[in-house]
Amino acid sequence: MQKPSLKAVGLGLIPFIGMCFTVPLWDRVTPMIFGLPFNLFWLIAWIAISSLCITVANSVEENRDRD
Repeated sequence: MQKPSLKAVGLGLIPFIGMCFTVPLWDRVTPMIFGLPFNLFWLIAWIAISSLCITVANSVEENRDRD
């Protein structure tokens, strides 16, 4: 098993940083987006973004293994 590439690690860290270290930016109830308080919408959006980041990181690793 190889170490993960720096790109894959970076892609994995994006959601972690987006959810954990941006709390002062989104720690409020208003405005409402799609009927959800802003903080709940922010976290749900990052769940979707996390899936995208992990999919791209997996693709990067598969391409690296092929080469």
